[in-house]
Amino acid sequence: MKQIVQSLKTGNTEIVEFPSPKVKPGYILIQTTDSLVSIGTERTTVTGSKESLLSRAKKNPEKVLKLIKLIKDNGIKKSISSISNQIDRYLPLGYCNSGVVIEVGENITDIAVGDRVTSNGPHAEIVSVPRNLVCKIPDLVSNRDASFSVIGAIFYKALDYASQQ
Repeated sequence: MKQIVQSLKTGNTEIVEFPSPKVKPGYILIQTTDSLVSIGTERTTVTGSKESLLSRAKKNPEKVLKLIKLIKDNGIKKSISSISNQIDRYLPLGYCNSGVVIEVGENITDIAVGDRVTSNGPHAEIVSVPRNLVCKIPDLVSNRDASFSVIGAIFYKALDYASQQ
């Protein structure tokens, strides 16, 4: 299964082949038909990874303090090993997905295989998403249009929050 990720080691955005996820209790497997790129969030993530370590440290002083504490608690050798293991990983990109349900986890009764759904799954051919982050798509709405729903929900929540301040 292909997925768009960012290498934490190089900062490059890549399409990587991963094993397909397995369904877990409370989760839904979705075969992606549409995935929306968020120009704000994803652009910031990708461009931020290209910055120098010094520039990133200036923008995130709390992470520098966390690193200092890690070194104090574990020593420099163990800390470097731990950080190297983290850097060798990939960061999945994306959070606006729509598609067709291919498998449903235990205790989910309101969504079935074959349903068209939208979720905040990443840019991948198959995504595994908790039930509370999945919504059925009405018949009159296309999968493409439904992939905007997560960004719309974030905007709505921001307006709701702002109106209470």
